[in-house]
Amino acid sequence: MIKAVLFDLDGTLLNRDESVRRFIENQYERLNNWVGHITKEKYISRFIELDKRGYVWKDKVYKQLTQEFHISGITWEGLLQDYISEFKYNCVPFDNLIQMLEELKSSNFLLGMITNGYGQFQMDNIKALGIEEHFDVILVSEWEGIKKPDPKIFKRALEQLNVSPKQSVFVGDHPENDVKAAQNVGMRGIWIKDFQWDNVQADFTVSDLAEIPIIIENLIEQKLESC
Repeated sequence: MIKAVLFDLDGTLLNRDESVRRFIENQYERLNNWVGHITKEKYISRFIELDKRGYVWKDKVYKQLTQEFHISGITWEGLLQDYISEFKYNCVPFDNLIQMLEELKSSNFLLGMITNGYGQFQMDNIKALGIEEHFDVILVSEWEGIKKPDPKIFKRALEQLNVSPKQSVFVGDHPENDVKAAQNVGMRGIWIKDFQWDNVQADFTVSDLAEIPIIIENLIEQKLESC
C-alpha cells in the first residue's frame, strides 16, 4: 500500500527554466547601470548557457560573465548576492502544483521532498512557491551532508516519514539522480518528462503534475485487486 509520495524540487515542482529566465531578465533591468553595455539578449542567453540548468553554481557563472563582458562597477560577488537574495521573487510553479499537493494530502498521503542545493536558498524558493506546509519532511542536500543520487538521503527521508521503500514513490525530472536513484532503494520512480532525455526507465512517465494522484490511486487499486 502506498503511504508516501516524495518529490524533487527543481524541474519537478519549480519550473526552473522559466524562473531563471524571469530572474535574469529582472536582474538585467535592475542592474542596468553596470550591465547595460551588453545587449539584454546576449546577457540572458549567456547566463542560461553557463548555468547549465542549475548544475553549475552561480559563483562560476558570474565570474565568467564579468570576465567575458568586462563588467565593472559591480563584482561577481555582488552579482551572486543579488541572485541569492532576489531569485525567490521569480519562482514559477508548474501547472497544477498546489491542486496536486492538496489532493494528495486530502487522501492522507505523507509528503516528502529531497532536493540538491544550498539549504537556505532552496528553502526560500519552497516558501516562495507557498508549499512548505504541505510537506511532512524536506531534506536539502547541503544541510544533510549528502546529495542525490546517494541512497542514504532517500533512506533518511523514508526513516523520517516512517515508511518503507515499497510504500513510497518518488517523483523527479532527472533520470539518474531522481528516478534510478529512487528505484535503487526500492521505491517506484515517476519521471516528469523533460526534453533533455529519452528512453528513461521509469515506472511511470507524466507530463503534468495533475497526473500524479491518478497514478497513485491506480497503484493502490491494483494492489487491492491482487490481494
